[in-house]
Amino acid sequence: MLILLFINVILLVLGTFMETLVLIIILVPILLPLIETLGIDPVHFGIVMIINLVIGQLTPPLGVLMYVTCGISGTSIAQFMRAIRPFLIALILALLAITYIPALALYPTALLR
Repeated sequence: MLILLFINVILLVLGTFMETLVLIIILVPILLPLIETLGIDPVHFGIVMIINLVIGQLTPPLGVLMYVTCGISGTSIAQFMRAIRPFLIALILALLAITYIPALALYPTALLR
């Protein structure tokens, strides 16, 4: 459980500074053997990783999604951050739920098998 929390924090921090695709290319080969050793489903880890990186893309300093949204809507970054605060809290709570209750993330994929 602590390793998953540590990975979540690292992914959130890295997601604020780097692009999602770059982080996936760099981190998946490093983290996948650790995840498999711990007995965590790789699909579950992939879902957790993507959610982490998307949350990182919504927050400064390099939040690409934040800049695109501000550019389209014509709002400032400060206005955007005030407006998105409740949604970020909800996303982080959902991330914690998905991280520690794998059935939430794996149930839809089980229907496809």
